Amino acid sequence: MTTTPTRRRMRSASVALGVTALTAAGLSGCASSPDYAAICVDPETEERVDDDECDDADESVGSSSVGSGFFWYYLGASSRVPAVGSGVSGGSFRTPSSGSLQRGGLDSGGADSVRSTTRGGFGGSSSSRGFSG
Repeated sequence: MTTTPTRRRMRSASVALGVTALTAAGLSGCASSPDYAAICVDPETEERVDDDECDDADESVGSSSVGSGFFWYYLGASSRVPAVGSGVSGGSFRTPSSGSLQRGGLDSGGADSVRSTTRGGFGGSSSSRGFSG
């Protein structure tokens, strides 16, 4: 009967490891990709600029707030993400009316799609903004 205590300890260790793995997965951003992501754009040149240039209070071009002159440009999940300094296309300066949204956090070097470059977890600026998704 000396194997019973060993078994109990191993079972406890397995449970603890399982809980730790689930917690780590939850903290690492295992959430689904957003429906839309925003990059910061100069509306005069229609070129992407660093996301730090945009103010989260500036919803879109034509918003009533006075901002830096740079605005969020919204891309669908399957849209190509241009590199900083490159021209933009396939998106809109108008805030999407539905779906989940992430502002910033996309690769500054560009990517094949929003889905391939979005980041979750603690570093993102993602929100559902009350949209249904």
